[in-house]
Amino acid sequence: MSAPPHASRRSFLRRAATLVVASGLPVISAPVLAGLRPQPRDVALNHTHRPDRLSLVYARGDQYLPPALDKLNFFLRDHYTENVGTMDPQLYDILNQISRLLKTDIPYDIISGYRDPFTNERLRTTRGGGVAKRSLHMEGKALDIRLPGVPLTELRDAALEVNAGGVGYYPRSQFVHIDTGKVRSW
Repeated sequence: MSAPPHASRRSFLRRAATLVVASGLPVISAPVLAGLRPQPRDVALNHTHRPDRLSLVYARGDQYLPPALDKLNFFLRDHYTENVGTMDPQLYDILNQISRLLKTDIPYDIISGYRDPFTNERLRTTRGGGVAKRSLHMEGKALDIRLPGVPLTELRDAALEVNAGGVGYYPRSQFVHIDTGKVRSW
């Protein structure tokens, strides 16, 4: 007994469509899968108070890489006491976003990263102001940065555009403060 003509035609079309889709999968899937691979996020830093330089991938996709974070914590240690704090990884995301906005891969100059409470108090009482009593540097949530070759106003504007925390502009001292606290600027 044979199938009605419309049934075999429908069956033929279903099989043909399956073959067309199946034969196209290898061609389509490679670029699609490449787009689904976790993208690496990196950061490059130079320290202004030590000859230290660091460039590394700190995250892939939404996963931070603990060995990279450990290296960054050490790199950003208090340059007065050498005490190591735990830095907020979102700071690196802010740096990464700023670099992308400015279309640059120039390493950031780090003026200040983690600051232990003793250092913060000493700077606060001997520098004639400018250091907050409850500075986010003590919590590992702030960096003072500049980007060689990029005007400070452009760096500040890019940091403000990221809209991810606090942005302080210090033209006389030639740095921009970024932090992962509330969104605000000064």
